Amino acid sequence: MRTNEGENKLTPVPSVKDMVVLEEGSVTLPKGFKAGGMHCGVKRKRLDLGYIVSEVPAIVAGVYTTNIFQAAPLLVTQESIAKENKIQAILVNSGNANACTGEQGLLDAFEMQKEFASELAIQDHLVAVTSTGVIGENLPMDKIKTGIKQILKQEYQVEDNFKQAILTTDTCIKQIAVQVEIDGKTVSIGGAAKGSGMIHPNMATMLGFVTTDANISHEALLSALKDITNQTFNMITVDGDTSTNDMVLVMANGVAGNNQLTKNHPDWEIFKSGLKKVSEELAKKIAKDGEGATKLIEVQVDSAANVDDARAVGKSIISSNLVKTAIYGTDPNWGRIVGAIGYSGVQVAPNDVKVAIGPFMVFENGLPCPIVEEDVKDYLMLDTVKISVELNQGNSSATAWGCDLTYDYVKINASYRT
Repeated sequence: MRTNEGENKLTPVPSVKDMVVLEEGSVTLPKGFKAGGMHCGVKRKRLDLGYIVSEVPAIVAGVYTTNIFQAAPLLVTQESIAKENKIQAILVNSGNANACTGEQGLLDAFEMQKEFASELAIQDHLVAVTSTGVIGENLPMDKIKTGIKQILKQEYQVEDNFKQAILTTDTCIKQIAVQVEIDGKTVSIGGAAKGSGMIHPNMATMLGFVTTDANISHEALLSALKDITNQTFNMITVDGDTSTNDMVLVMANGVAGNNQLTKNHPDWEIFKSGLKKVSEELAKKIAKDGEGATKLIEVQVDSAANVDDARAVGKSIISSNLVKTAIYGTDPNWGRIVGAIGYSGVQVAPNDVKVAIGPFMVFENGLPCPIVEEDVKDYLMLDTVKISVELNQGNSSATAWGCDLTYDYVKINASYRT
């Protein structure tokens, strides 16, 4: 397998045979992709314009925000993808969301698309465009167009530039890549994402970009992405807000040379496991980097009657501001967790429910369990806090991720535009 051992930290994943995780890998690990970014002036100083380009048109699948007020770039990108389910490039700007900008916003998104397609000498609809940042302001198109004319220069073709250019209030880049074997060929899947605030199940202020050199049908790729999104990106929350610009795109250019993947391919589950690993790690990184957050919260719900029930309980717990603030304050207030289960909408038998904070069982048989409170408080000081819930109603499970709620969240969002 091609692993770039000198550049990436390798971690074997025993649950999937021969899968290799590259913690520092990203969207250019798959063959045939390049990426870059620059500062064009949308933001004052930080990088704000980035791109991914495939050497050949790539099969594409996307999922988008459920917010009714979809931003202009999402509308343009969805319209373009519908033409032949292929794109060859993605252009992203940060600092300005181009949302709630009316007809001018649509014209600007189409112009971004046209200008970048011209630089690449490809058809307009093969360019996806997306934006993130402040809502309700028109794009500074003069600055963006000047940037587009320069961005393909060698000095800006730096993958780290792309990962930096897509950020808003994020405190760190978010990246991951894996390699698996399909038909005896090494297939790579790489991802980069942004997201820190306005994060809630059913997509959030997050942009996710995944590339792969796998040969795969559009129908299979879209089916896999939708299924995996429900298990990963739709299972995170920071603050309960869903944005206007959220999007996850997967590009598959087929350069690896495997036989076309469909659901009937003998290695289908291997590929899907790789895509899930990339999506899950990006989702967790977004949750952990929640605005002002100090801890990642992972909620594991087991023995539910069905998957929908398990997901509903998990989302209810990670969405609870009372749970989030208790964890920030290292307060083992298990009553807040039980309360969130109770209003999740799932019909549970209270005396059958078990709740644990880390290794400590705190609720069972409808009653509190004896605990040494200082021991639980010590556990809650860790960077990652795990909450386990057993419903004892069936065999279904789900995992949800969130973060604690801190004073800094209020400070960051009170001054977001200033």
